[in-house]
Amino acid sequence: MKTIKIIICITLISLININLIYADEFNNWLSSFKKHAMENGISKKTLDRTMSKVKFLPKVIEYDRYQPEFYEDTNTYINKRTSDTKLKKGKELFIKNNSLILNVESKFNVEKELLLSLMGIETNFGKYLGKMDILSSLATLSFDKRRSEFFTKELITILKLIDSGTVDSTLLYGSWAGAFGNFQFMPTTIKNYALDYNNDDLIDLKSTEDSFASAANYINKLGWKKNSPCFYKIKLKENTPAKYLNTSAKKIKNKKKVKYFKKYIVNYENLNINENLTAGIITPDKEIVENSDLLDPAYLTFDNYELILKWNRSLRFALAVCTLKGKFENEL
Repeated sequence: MKTIKIIICITLISLININLIYADEFNNWLSSFKKHAMENGISKKTLDRTMSKVKFLPKVIEYDRYQPEFYEDTNTYINKRTSDTKLKKGKELFIKNNSLILNVESKFNVEKELLLSLMGIETNFGKYLGKMDILSSLATLSFDKRRSEFFTKELITILKLIDSGTVDSTLLYGSWAGAFGNFQFMPTTIKNYALDYNNDDLIDLKSTEDSFASAANYINKLGWKKNSPCFYKIKLKENTPAKYLNTSAKKIKNKKKVKYFKKYIVNYENLNINENLTAGIITPDKEIVENSDLLDPAYLTFDNYELILKWNRSLRFALAVCTLKGKFENEL
């Protein structure tokens, strides 16, 4: 027992020393970054007001590095995120904001069910927005060398939005990776797609008005096709060639017209689907669930599904969003 306590103490001391070293290096980086930011047009006043409060956050590095060895299977993942409780919360939100959501649906030609689903999966309808200081999170990841270029760009972008008065820096608390608001927008997404829908001269993605309109604008600009399918769950035959089975969210490859895959799908005649639509096949468990079946579960996916992958590059996130959307369609 005494030996274990000694090891724990040594480990804690090592972690403290590492954090102190990082903190010192971070302060040097911060000075250089401020010069870089001013060269990119950000005012000294904004930098003094915002970056003086920025801190190195070791927990952010930990989250960024963490790679779990085991993931729950796809069915479990989807069922947890599309529960009856979540459906009930979404219906309550819709009833409370009926006029706004219907207005947004009409203006941006994006189904209310999709918007509710995205918000439900991302933040449980605003309940889990994240409590990290976004500027410190982005600064920590910008300082870190693993994805420095990407996060430096995001940090510069959010500072420009603050500098212009578009975003209030005091509201910027969110995810460890810098995502903000009811639909978890990164700074570049805020810059390109977020809207001041309630005309108060501020983009506040924690507000219902701005967040719903911004989400609808974003998915619309990505090319969402209203009332088009997202996916169909299928059962594959054993002779299905492996080259048609997509296990990565980076890109859906080897897509064909649905009728081409007819010979590989069990009970194909029961699908009731347009055979001329272009689709891909995904089998999401293979890469992430130990000892999983290559052919099961399997899904035919379409253009709308791939648009959700642009929102969040996760095969199972997109499946959960589309599943919850379908449940809302039967309730609203």
